[in-house]
Parts: sequence; C-alpha cells; structure tokens
Amino acid sequence: MAPDTDSQINEPQGLTLAWSRSWSLTVRILALNVFVLALLAGGLIFLDNYRVRLINERQMDAEKDVQLISATIADMPSATLPKYLINFGKLNKSRVRLYGKNGSLTWDSFNHSPATYELRDPNKEPWEKKAARSLDRIFDFLVGAKKLDIYREPKFDKVSSWPELNHNSNIPVSNAQLAPDLTYMVNAGIWTRDKKIAILATSEARDIRASVRSERFRIAMFFLFVLGIAISMSIFLGRTIVRPLKHLAQAAIKVRLGRAQEVTIPRLPSRRDEIGLLARALSDMSNALRQRIDATEAFAADVAHEIKNPLASLRSALDGIDNIKDPELRAQLMSVAKDDVHRMDRLISDISEASRVDSQLAKAKFELIDLGDMIEQLLLARENRNHDGDIEIAFARPRKGVAVILGEDVRIERVLNNLIDNAVSFSPPGGLIEISATSTDTEIIIRVIDEGPGVQPSEREAIFRRFHTERPTKEGFGKHSGLGLAIARTIIEGHEGQIKVQDRDDGKQGACFEIAIPSPAAMLKE
Repeated sequence: MAPDTDSQINEPQGLTLAWSRSWSLTVRILALNVFVLALLAGGLIFLDNYRVRLINERQMDAEKDVQLISATIADMPSATLPKYLINFGKLNKSRVRLYGKNGSLTWDSFNHSPATYELRDPNKEPWEKKAARSLDRIFDFLVGAKKLDIYREPKFDKVSSWPELNHNSNIPVSNAQLAPDLTYMVNAGIWTRDKKIAILATSEARDIRASVRSERFRIAMFFLFVLGIAISMSIFLGRTIVRPLKHLAQAAIKVRLGRAQEVTIPRLPSRRDEIGLLARALSDMSNALRQRIDATEAFAADVAHEIKNPLASLRSALDGIDNIKDPELRAQLMSVAKDDVHRMDRLISDISEASRVDSQLAKAKFELIDLGDMIEQLLLARENRNHDGDIEIAFARPRKGVAVILGEDVRIERVLNNLIDNAVSFSPPGGLIEISATSTDTEIIIRVIDEGPGVQPSEREAIFRRFHTERPTKEGFGKHSGLGLAIARTIIEGHEGQIKVQDRDDGKQGACFEIAIPSPAAMLKE
C-alpha cells in the first residue's frame, strides 16, 4: 500500500515547498518566531559598536590629557610641576609618569600620592565576577570583538616598555588594553616639543565594561521576554492550528482506511476561521461519503436479491425441461425461461443506468432545453409506436420559450418517459393523463396527472426508493425493475430540482407527480 501522503496529482503551483518540506507546521511556526528573535539578538553587534565607540572616546580624551600636560610643563616652574601632576592625576583618575631623554623613569604620580586605580587579581575575586568575565568572553567571541593585548606593568619601567612612547614624537599616541580582570586600560603617550621629556598617562576605564554589561543585560532581558512571548505564541498557534489539523488528518485517515464503522470528524462549531470551515467541510464530506457507501452497499444487496429471484426461476425452468416429455409443458417452461431472461436483461440495464447516472450528471454539460418542444416530440414518438394503448394523453403545451431549463436533454427525456410509463401502468382502461409545463419567477413546474388509484401518503417516499415494485394487478410479475422512479429522482436532483407525488388538485382520484427545476436565471444567479 502506498504511503498516506502519496498522490498521483501534482501540487498546484504556489503550494509546493522546497527546502522546508520535511518540517512540521509547529517547527515552521517556531522557526519563524525564533528567526525574528535572532534578528533582535543581532542588536548585540550594535552593542559591540557601542563599546568600541566608548573606547575610542576614552583614547581621544587620554590623548588630549597628555597634550595638555605637554603644553603646560613647558612653561611651568619645576617646583610646582609635581603638585600640578598630582592634582591632574586625581582629577582625571589617571597615573602620570615622566621619562627622561635617556628613557628612564623620572617621576611617577603613584609614588607621590595614593593610587587612583588598582589592578585586581581575577583569581582572588568571587565566582560572580568570574561568571561575568566568562560571559564577556562569550559575547566578545560571538560579535567578533577585536582582541586586545593584556596590560601588564613592566618589570623595568622605561620608555622602551611602552609602545605609546616609542614613536619619539610630539604627536600623542594612545592604546587600549585589557587588565587581567578584563578591565579596559587606556594609555596615552607624547614627547615634549624639545623631546627631553616623555609623558605617559594611564587610566582605568572600568566604567566602560560596566556600561556594556548593563546595556547587554537590558538587551538580554528584553530578548528573554520577547523569546517567552514568541514561544508562547508558537504554542498558542500550535494548539489552535496544528492540533486541530492533526485531529482532522487522523480522522480522515481512519475514514480512508475504513477501520471504524462510525468515524466522527470534529466540526469545531466554535471556530469561525478557516480551520473551522475546513473541519465542517471535512465532516460534511465524510457524512456524504458514508451515506454514499451505505447506499452503495444497500444497492449491491438489493441488486443481488433482485437478480436472485429471476435466476432461481430460470434455473428451475431449465431443470424441469429435461424431465418433462410433454411438448406443451416444455413450451410453457421455455416461455417462462425466456421471460426470466428478458426480466434479467431489463433489470441489469436499469441497474447499470441507476449506478452511473450520478457520475455522468456530474460531468454533463447542461444546455438550454425547451420542455414544450421536448414533451411534444416525446408524445408524438409514443403515439407512432402505439406505446400507450387506449390511454389518452393531453398536453397543455406552453408558448415557446416559457418552459426552458438548463439540463441534459437525454436524462430529462428519460425522466418524462419514466413518469408517463408509470402513469400509463396505473391508469384505468381509456384513462386520461394530463401533462403540463409552467413557469414561476424561479422555477419550471412539470406535472404528470393520472386517473389511477393514487399513492397513499405513507408510500409517497417509498415509491422513489430503488427496487420498489408495487405494480397494478393488470400487469404481469416482473414487467418492471422498480428503478424507474428512483432513477427519475436521481436525475432531477442532479439538476438541482425536486420531484414529489401528491393528490390531484381537483379532488378526483389519481396521482400528481410534480417536478420543480430552477429556471436558468435562478441557476445562473446562484
């Protein structure tokens, strides 16, 4: 057996999936929401730009500081220079060092005043700090942050130990490094104009890391909040879309496999969306399919029963012929056998017609039919064949173009023939059958009225069932298959019409078969 999802029909253009064909609907919904969140997470890249901008601004400030010091000490008395540098370091929270022309350290603000910063040993800090640094490294890796050198105090402090002073120029040069605890350290160096003194200012930019962590925390919290909403919405969509679709699919598979006698497809009456529409459409389709299957099974059983009777009679007649020597009796048995063969032939023909009329009507191309012309030609043909004996048929022919319907002429003619045959069968000798075709604003009404015994109210539905064989006593057994009226109803319903039987309007004895078919204007309006 082929898989449930196999189909011999190509998918309509625009509905074919490419790379995501193996994904479930739940995965697609979740992937879409997470993709949008991934774009939001891309904000971390902009956060890295924010960090770089802060570092660059701090370097520019450090370069301005050393330029200011260089310009100031050129005209400042040597006695007041230490105090100025100490105050400058306290104000800017930096460490100021001076180097002589030979490159050796001549003055250090940390040796003359309390240190403005302290390098911390990361191994001695609590686990919270270590976890924060681990997150810093992860985010720096994710955004591809530029790797900075590790800041270390030189063992021998001299000009050659600092890249910022190796240029030997009065143009400031700055550099950013990372302390062992990942704190940003900013160095700026410059030589005085006479190139006798090298100035180095070092500041700890701990606030940069704190600011970046604070912004990252806000983004992370917002991301988690939106992620929670996205997951909740995905679950909601999964419950409201995927779960009902899965139930409908499972019910449809059970219907296809026929593993349950009664498969109930949920109609979801509370849903007014496309899912509810689909559920109700599938439920209606399942009910219609079940009714059709039941009708087919009942029809098959009825066919077997109806064929079995003439077949048994035929077998009995043929078996008796061999044992009877009397020519007259043999002729009678042969006549019975021939009648049974004719009966079976007629029955099989009607069964074949009844079984395919639905499918053929679904494919038929309806055309305009003038019922006045059709009934007139039909009655003329019956008269030429003397088909109705001494039964008189009166037709009140409408004006041309009054009784016009959309339909298949062969089928409508079959209905009219069946109704007239039925009326002739039940009409008394010399009886009158009246036929009329009239129109209303929305329907074309056809009536066939006879003078027979009429139809009891309790039987007015039963006579349209297949193999209903109540016939007048004047007819021999087996002259009709019991399918004529059933075929007539099927054809009329295929034309969106109705057929029924009722009493005559004039109160006389007899039956009135009435057909109502929508007018062409009404059918086109629908």
